[in-house]
Amino acid sequence: MQTAQSKKYQMMTETPIRKLILRLALPAIVSMMISSIYNMADTYFVGQLNEGSAAATSATAAVGIAFPLMSIIQAVGFMFGHGSGNFISRALGSQKTEEAERMAATGFFSALFAGLFISVTGLLFLEPLARLLGSTDTILPYAVSYIRIILIGTPWMCSSLVLNNQLRFQGNALFSMIGIGIGGIINILLDPLFIFTFNMGIDGAALATIISQFISFCLLFIGTRRSDNLNIYLRNFTPKAHYFKEIFKGGAPSLFRQGIGSVASTCMNNVITSVAAAAADPAIAAFSIVNRIMMFANSLVIGFGQGFQPVCGFNYGAKKYARVREAFFFCVRLGTCVLLIAAVLGVLFAPQIITVFRGNDRAVIEIGSLALRLQCITMPLFAYVVLSNMMLQTIAQTFRASLLAVARQGLFFLPLILLFACTMGLFGIQLTQPIADLFSFILALFLQGKTLKEIRRLEQQN
Repeated sequence: MQTAQSKKYQMMTETPIRKLILRLALPAIVSMMISSIYNMADTYFVGQLNEGSAAATSATAAVGIAFPLMSIIQAVGFMFGHGSGNFISRALGSQKTEEAERMAATGFFSALFAGLFISVTGLLFLEPLARLLGSTDTILPYAVSYIRIILIGTPWMCSSLVLNNQLRFQGNALFSMIGIGIGGIINILLDPLFIFTFNMGIDGAALATIISQFISFCLLFIGTRRSDNLNIYLRNFTPKAHYFKEIFKGGAPSLFRQGIGSVASTCMNNVITSVAAAAADPAIAAFSIVNRIMMFANSLVIGFGQGFQPVCGFNYGAKKYARVREAFFFCVRLGTCVLLIAAVLGVLFAPQIITVFRGNDRAVIEIGSLALRLQCITMPLFAYVVLSNMMLQTIAQTFRASLLAVARQGLFFLPLILLFACTMGLFGIQLTQPIADLFSFILALFLQGKTLKEIRRLEQQN
């Protein structure tokens, strides 16, 4: 009689690739889209406060100021989640269940402790942290209020990202979707209730976020108790160098990607404050809106990638290399087509999209529309970049994955924004991201090309 794990192994290594990817990707796409929508919900509802007023613009900008902090929280959660999840998928592919169970517990509890450290440290240095993230004097009161509440929820925000990714890498994207999806829907419902009905303003937006994240955390943890999933027990927590080394190998690219993303967002906020002067608040608000719109569009491809990763990990661990290559190219083709459609819509309707968030705020709409249109030009290239990065990370090509992970927002974005802002002002800042995306795509072609050749050789030797 087959065990639950052996049935899963058979499903992951024998089901036709297209059918398997779509089965795993659909719930991942839904959860990513819901997650992106509730990330946009804070920006949208906060933007409706005293619509058209300078205070509402500053409050909207405060959500953008908190974005780098959220990236740091995600960086830690993704490092432990992707690092442990990558190991788990390969271990299960090699039928080493006990090792996978130990890694699941180690990744989860490590993220919980790391989140607690971030929370305490951030609360002790709250106002300096808000200023470091790029807050102006007018944005500061709103930023401090929002960030304080977000920091309280950091421990379960970090660890829920681990649970989400571990479930996905086991091939159980449905449980991940349920946990993230229900939490996201609750956040969307709580935002207007707290912000307007209870008159809590921007504090209400932050409170809605951490409550919904806590509900997601509880649902995801319940999902781990299902018989066909790895159960997490404290007795399996194994803080040994071997496990942390594996977590770092698999999770370093996520840490670098999100961490550099935080540095890039902080740098952009400070550069805008320096270059835009009186228009700093509307500019920060505009880029905050554009970032969330791009996250929503890109979440579609990330969802495909999350369906691809467990397939990649299982089959790489089982030495079924042809299935790894087939899965990669299928996801790239599909993701590029989806982003091409999204890019055309973004270019055509950019002002209308920005208007949804900031009504008649002419300065925000003007700045945001151009930034959105420019980023849409290179949007379709994102599919190849993100799927290459996910594949390199899943098969433990740590150096290549980390290099590609830091390229977009670090290696290219940071020097370009400083150069372009000095020479072209605000337009240079708007131009930076699409140029950085183009360079990242070229680098991905080179790095992934070498890896695909190596996998083809392994396939021939097997």
